[in-house]
Amino acid sequence: MKLHCLGTAGYHPNDTRHTSCYFIPEKNFVLDAGSGFYRIGKLVRGETLHVFLSHSHLDHVLGLTFVLDLVATSQLSNIHLYAQAEKAEAIRNHLLHPMLFPVVPAFHWHILEELGNVFTIDDARIEWFPLEHPGGSVGFRFDWKTTSLAYVTDTTCSVDSAYWKCVQGVEWLLHECNFSDADKELAIKTGHSWTTAVLQAAFKARIQRLLLSHFNPLAEGMDPIQLTESTAASLRETPSEILLATDGLVLDLDRL
Repeated sequence: MKLHCLGTAGYHPNDTRHTSCYFIPEKNFVLDAGSGFYRIGKLVRGETLHVFLSHSHLDHVLGLTFVLDLVATSQLSNIHLYAQAEKAEAIRNHLLHPMLFPVVPAFHWHILEELGNVFTIDDARIEWFPLEHPGGSVGFRFDWKTTSLAYVTDTTCSVDSAYWKCVQGVEWLLHECNFSDADKELAIKTGHSWTTAVLQAAFKARIQRLLLSHFNPLAEGMDPIQLTESTAASLRETPSEILLATDGLVLDLDRL
């Protein structure tokens, strides 16, 4: 089972990264629908797509307006969206308003509060949990028989954050890290995380495989969050495997 990183930037795209979108073709699961969502067309399998939305900020939902092309060029006919009630309402009333987007796709909306904090789709156990972020955000945990993945984006990380209880024991953690340590104050102000905070909290939670994402688009280059410096400073307090998400990266989630 593969995880395709289709968009790994926050706020807006840059020359090398689109905004948040991650895809598991074997399950037709999509994590957020930022500008990288258009890349799904070449990977989608079958008629059904399940899109899990962390919140309704534009860098996570803009790609929903690209669906008409995807439907026209693939077998897609059933697109299921999973979001909190107020986020779904905001998307329908604003992003998909006829003055902005004249032809609304036939989305199937699923309200998280109505599903309960834990629900299932086929062979996946899915749990969602609240995150601290301006306007609110949620994280997701997916458990299959062979592996597990948690997705945490747009939140200010600390070792005391309640969501760490929900990701305990997960095989893979995909976690936002919008800023380097040098921009810690800006991270706090905007509701995001910085490098050392994520590394220390993940280590305390015994996370083994950490995939960092949602980088500040102004910080380009191979190491936009100064990960090398941060791990060197606290080498004994970091997860055993740390990866920086890049557009086009494909990970084997079943790898032990």
